[in-house]
Amino acid sequence: MRLLIVGAGPAGLYLAYLVRRQLPAWEVRIVEQNPPDSTFGFGVVFSERALEFLRADDAETYERITPQMEAWTDISVVLRGAPVVIDGIGFSAIGRLKFLQLLRGRLEVAGVFPEYGFALRERENLGEFDLVVGADGANSAIRKTADFGTTVTPLSNRFAWFGTTKVFDTLTQTFVQNEAGFFNAHHYRHAPSMSTFVLECDAPTWMRAGFEHMDEAATLAYGEKVFVDALQGHKLVSNNSVWRNFPKVRNRRWVAGNKVLIGDAQRTAHFSIGSGTRLAMEDAIALVNALSRHGKDIPEALAAFEAARRPIVDKLLAAADASGEWYERFPAHMRLAPRDFAWSYIQRSGRIDPKKLRRIAPRFVSGKQS
Repeated sequence: MRLLIVGAGPAGLYLAYLVRRQLPAWEVRIVEQNPPDSTFGFGVVFSERALEFLRADDAETYERITPQMEAWTDISVVLRGAPVVIDGIGFSAIGRLKFLQLLRGRLEVAGVFPEYGFALRERENLGEFDLVVGADGANSAIRKTADFGTTVTPLSNRFAWFGTTKVFDTLTQTFVQNEAGFFNAHHYRHAPSMSTFVLECDAPTWMRAGFEHMDEAATLAYGEKVFVDALQGHKLVSNNSVWRNFPKVRNRRWVAGNKVLIGDAQRTAHFSIGSGTRLAMEDAIALVNALSRHGKDIPEALAAFEAARRPIVDKLLAAADASGEWYERFPAHMRLAPRDFAWSYIQRSGRIDPKKLRRIAPRFVSGKQS
């Protein structure tokens, strides 16, 4: 069986590794349009128990990556300079480049080496492969080769991904207001001496601030001024840190002929819930399990993959969409008092109700800040 994986992000790399491990007779080819180590962004964040889902079936990968991650058990919400700590909400993070290098190392041990700088041509002969997997992100080229029933709906808020040498104790959400409008920063450490710092603002603020006419350096300087209190003298670091709208990608069908989508090519989950990378890797696990169960019957395996996986994905996407909508309206929420604002924030996705919050965050619920 011949397999082509398009995209060497977490989904593609881990899928190739699992296929080599579980289906050793398969011929695996993985291609990526970008050069190696050209990844954009800074940290990859995981909610709750991070890579715990790997422990049972892939302990070696779990043990290779987990010690490289930064972890914490509280989050902080800062509104107009007033911090509120919410205990018991665990996250972990790792630098995106470091994460990809570790996954690539696991794949190379299995004898597969990604081909970088490979741009899929519009008339590429994909029929020579028994299976083609689109793991090539939100702007997937594979999606353009067949009818998956794709819709891409951009959210209205703008965000730009930066880093900083300021090391934060927890994942922190900082909300501030200036003469132009309303801003939020998602920031967390992803390495011992480096943090991710994502700037976000609503569309009217973006226009009033004049970002349309600023280059990357000017945007960076403006962000440092807005978040001077949070950065405490540290600078922002850019890496293709341009303003973007979050693209909500959905596909009515995950399968078209011998092609299947996984990860962000299949759907995007708003970055505010910290589940995108985990979802992508779990897609790879589910797909390989389906292929293992159904042997050479590719159509049956792909149908089984989508049938089993879609309800799980849809449930998480509902939470991600609710979280994304909360951020779309965050200037209105900022009228609340800091503690009420934190309550609104922590319940935004619908996954944490007051009963659960009392169990996992007793200090926050009781009003006792440490």
